[in-house]
Formats: sequence, C-alpha cells, structure tokens
Amino acid sequence: MTTSSALSVAETIAIRPGDPLVGTIRVDGSKNAALPLIAAAAALGQLVHLGNMPQCQDVRTMLSLLQECGYSVTRAVTNPEEVAIRPISAAGRPSEFSDAARIRASYYLVPALLASHGSVGLPWPGGCAVGERGMDLHFRVYEAFGDRVHLDGAGYRVHRAPTRPRSMEIELPFRSRGATVAAMLRAVIDRCPLTLFQPNLSPEVTEIMAFLRAADWGACADEDALDLAPPYGGGCGSLAWEVPGDKVEAVTLACAVAVTRGCAVIKGIRAADVQPAMEALTWLGIPVQAEADTVTVQAIDTQLTGQPLRAIASLAPNGLDADFEPSLMILALGTPGVHLFADAINPGRHGNLLPQLARLGAVIEPLSATYCRFSGPQRLVGAEVTANDIRTGSTLIIAGLAAEGVTVVKGMAQLRRGHADLPIKLRQLGADITEAAV
Repeated sequence: MTTSSALSVAETIAIRPGDPLVGTIRVDGSKNAALPLIAAAAALGQLVHLGNMPQCQDVRTMLSLLQECGYSVTRAVTNPEEVAIRPISAAGRPSEFSDAARIRASYYLVPALLASHGSVGLPWPGGCAVGERGMDLHFRVYEAFGDRVHLDGAGYRVHRAPTRPRSMEIELPFRSRGATVAAMLRAVIDRCPLTLFQPNLSPEVTEIMAFLRAADWGACADEDALDLAPPYGGGCGSLAWEVPGDKVEAVTLACAVAVTRGCAVIKGIRAADVQPAMEALTWLGIPVQAEADTVTVQAIDTQLTGQPLRAIASLAPNGLDADFEPSLMILALGTPGVHLFADAINPGRHGNLLPQLARLGAVIEPLSATYCRFSGPQRLVGAEVTANDIRTGSTLIIAGLAAEGVTVVKGMAQLRRGHADLPIKLRQLGADITEAAV
C-alpha cells in the first residue's frame, strides 16, 4: 500500500531520493505547546476551548489522562482539532495513571490534580529516551509552595499544602522549561502572585503567559524574572485559544526542502519561533524568508557559503532549541566546513542518532556524550535505520532524502508520538516515501 492513509499508520517506511521538494504546506499545531496548554486549561478550572490541537499520540494520551481524572474532554464533530476542556466533576479519582508513564509531559498535570484532589500520585514520566531529565526542580517548586513530595521507585506523590501563600518568590538554578511551567500553574491554582527568577522564556512558556493574560491574569517577563498576578475578580467565564503552529515540524520541513535543493512555502508558523534555525540556514547559504506566519525556503541553484556551522542547543532566551539541532545536522552534513553540534539538554539524543547516521555512512566524531564534530560535505548511502525517539525519526527521514539509494526507517510509532503525518506532508511536497514491504 502506498496511500497517504497507509503511511499514517505504517511502522516502517522507505525513502528514495528524487526531485527537489517543491510546494506549499501547513504545519500542525505544536505538540510541545499543546501539552502545557492542556494542563493550564485544567488548572484554570473553567471551560476552555483549544483550537488547532495536533492529532499526535502524545496529545491523545494527555487528553485521555484528563478524562481519567474526571474532566470532560470533547472534540467538535466538524473539527477534531478543536477540543473543549471542562472543569472536573465529583467522579474520577483513579488510584493510578498508568498511561502517564508513556509521556514526559504528564508532570504538567500535577497542579490541576492538586487543586481537584489535594494530592496526586503519578508514575515517573516516560517519553523519548534521550538521557536523564530529572524532576528535581519541579519538586523544589512544589516544596517552595509548602507541598509535601514523596518519591519511590515507581513514581512520586505530591500533597498540597494546607495553607496558601500570599505571594511567592522562587529562583531557578537554570532555565528549566518544565519547572517554569510547574511554578506558573502552581501559582494559578492558589491564585497567588509569583515572581520566578531565571525563568525559561521559550515560545512554549511565553504562550502560557499569553494564555493566562487572556484569562485576566497579569503576566510579564524579561531575562531576569517572570511575574504573575491573579485576576482581581473571578476571571473570565470561558476562554478560547489557538495552539500555535509546530516550530519543530516547520524546521524539519525547511531542512528537508533545503537538503533536496528545493523551494517551498511553510505556513502556519510564527516566524519568530523559528528564527534561530532560519539564521543557521542563512549562515550555510540557504536563502530563507520568514515573516508573519510563513517561512519560505528557496534552495534551488543556491551557492553554499562553506562557513562552518556551530549549532549548540541552549535554554537561553532566543537560543537554539534543542529540537532544531538534529535536523540542522543533516543539512550541515551536505555542506562544506567543519561543523560543531551539541545538545546537553537531552544528553542521550546523540547516542540515539549518531549510530543510525553512521549506518548511512556519516562520519561524525563524538567529542563527548553531548558534543560532536564532522566535516562536510559527506555522501550518505541508503540503509535500514531505526527511529529510537521522535527527533531521531524525523531526522532520519531527512537523511533518507539526501542519501543515495533506498533508506528504510523502522519504528515510526515513535515519530507519530510527536507528528501525526510528517511523511504525508513530505509526500505532498514531492518526496518519494512509501510504506516499506516487510
């Protein structure tokens, strides 16, 4: 079977190099933004309509967890990308949340469940196996609010403090996205003013701030501190919000177009959210134009600069998102220069990706578990590879577009956790991607 519907459920796909990718495509809603927005909607305790909701598996799991807790989660019949989340009912207090171990973002639900039940026990979060990404800072946030935290080998339990603080000041030792969201949502359920020093200010965090402002909260931030202030009254009765476009999918598509020396218009993405990646493409000599909600990649007949790319993932404001780094690596493999790449945020990601790229013939020198160096351009040759995590899966697809011969990518269920139909989008741009015969 080679239909688009078959590709959406295929566990193994085959990729063949072909003509440059050309056309116009729209990205889905962002998984990384949708998951904390779902948790924020639950923490507000009022009716919230979330539009542009992605259909990937991790989002489905998160919504299912809310239903287990007694929340009403409904999709519009005419538009499955619109989800209504209603406050918790009296029912729904399961003794365990086994599905929470499937995704990392289950920890975002802790504040909402503290508000509804007073305590919550969850298994240790799962998701992509990309190295140790502990919850110590989350627990430090909850303990600052007076909550009690208990840990065991299976998971953790948080008990809500019996009293509410009048205001809260917390300083993070580094700019953790998860801990920043945890502090914001914990303040929401207590309707407590919060000052958070050294916050993460990624687009996903600033999206939560904008969402809370729409619910009549005061929310502002700079590089030093993030401030939240509760509404003077009861807040808005209901709220409608759109999940922003998927910046990671946009960069993945842009790199795929660039490696095939194609030309495409990518819609539905805020240009500012992908600016660091677009600057990397420009540095390598790939013409890009980013404005409003559109990115245009024009790589036909381009003259590459031969400048070495230094792609270092960073938590700093306006830094390179760690999820951009793998796609850029494939583009740099095909361009002149000695390139340096690093991702200390996800310390196991290179361990997943580099051995798979080696199967395609890539010669990449690991300088440490998180840093690597290589020279380009390199010749890739098709082989059988495995998607061990979401970003490895999308990166191997790009590599298959650049390789000679057939590349077979196994483990596509990992990719679907974060992208509902990335191979289909690439086919719409002209990629030769089919379900592989097993």
